[in-house]
Amino acid sequence: MKANDNDTLNDRTVYSYILALKSIFVIEDCKAWNPNLRSKTAIRTSDTHYFTDPSVAVAALGIGPKDLMGDLNTFGLFFETLCMRDLRVYAQALDGEVYHYRDKDRLECDAVVHLRNGSYGLVEIKLGGDSLIEEGAKSLKKLASKIDTSRMKEPSFMMVLTAVGKYAFKRDDGIWIVPIGCLKN
Repeated sequence: MKANDNDTLNDRTVYSYILALKSIFVIEDCKAWNPNLRSKTAIRTSDTHYFTDPSVAVAALGIGPKDLMGDLNTFGLFFETLCMRDLRVYAQALDGEVYHYRDKDRLECDAVVHLRNGSYGLVEIKLGGDSLIEEGAKSLKKLASKIDTSRMKEPSFMMVLTAVGKYAFKRDDGIWIVPIGCLKN
C-alpha cells in the first residue's frame, strides 16, 4: 500500500490505524455472514470496515454535494455506508445484527439483517436507476438460490435499498424496492 509517492505503509501500520479509528468510534466492522449453502463455495470471512458517520469521510476529503454528484461511484460508496449505519440502528432495535456476504465467485450481498430468532433478510444497496436496481435484484436471487433451505430458513425478505423514491413496493418476483427514507416507517 502506498502513502504519498515515496513511502510504503506496512500491514502493522495499517492495522494500528484501523484499531485507533475503531477505538474512537470513527469506523466499525461489519462481520461476514456464513449461511448454509448448497454448494461448497468458499466464503470470504474478513470484516468490512464502515465509517460510523459517512460525513466524517466526506469532510476529511474536503468534498461537497457537487463533487459527489460529479462522481457517482464515490457517492455510491458513501451512500452504502449511510445505509449500513441506518440498517444497524433498525436491526439493533429488533435485537438483530447486520452482516455482509462475499464468496470466492465474487457474489456479494451488501447487508444481511439477521435476527436472533433465525429470521434474516438480504439487502442490496443501490443509488437507484432501473439497471442498478435490476443488478441488485439479480444478485439477491442468485444468493437466495444458493442457500440450503433444508438446513436454514429461506430469507424473510429480499430488498434493494435505494436513494430515491417516495414509496416502497414489492415486485412480482417478491423483491422489495425501498427508498432509504421509507426505512423508518
